[in-house]
Amino acid sequence: MSPRTRQSELTVLGIDPGLGRLGYGVVRLHHGRLQLQAFGTIETPAGTAAGDRLVTLHRRLGQLVARHRPDRLAVEQLFFSTNVRTAMSVSQARGVVMLTAAEHRLPVGEYSPPTVKQAVTGYGQSDKRQVQRMLQLLFRLPRPPRPDDAADAIAVAVCGTNTLSHA
Repeated sequence: MSPRTRQSELTVLGIDPGLGRLGYGVVRLHHGRLQLQAFGTIETPAGTAAGDRLVTLHRRLGQLVARHRPDRLAVEQLFFSTNVRTAMSVSQARGVVMLTAAEHRLPVGEYSPPTVKQAVTGYGQSDKRQVQRMLQLLFRLPRPPRPDDAADAIAVAVCGTNTLSHA
């Protein structure tokens, strides 16, 4: 446990993995209050070789870790649908996320979509709009966070702070 977590501070980098667009959100728990530090996406151009896209994700994730110095990383578990190609590219991006966490010695929490929704809204079957609206209220944002990938990553980070701060 880092000195910051003993002082009731915890910074979590939440990730919604994707090869074309990876969402991130940085949430800080400070004396029992959640603070949104940063959020956005890392995009890689379609048509670029998969290996090059993965290198870009790795480099940019490393920059995020260096900038925000999280104590933990939280990542959404894969949800397998009928699109195998999408599942494969998300799996590859998720591997880069796990590699980056390991390189920076960051503990990782993995959360299912229903667990993330439950942590944010209190209901594991909430839709995207409900989650985004709750994030808007929680962080007193002028509008719900966008794009969806970034909002999902913020929700994952919130879930990670809730889960890890009670561990």
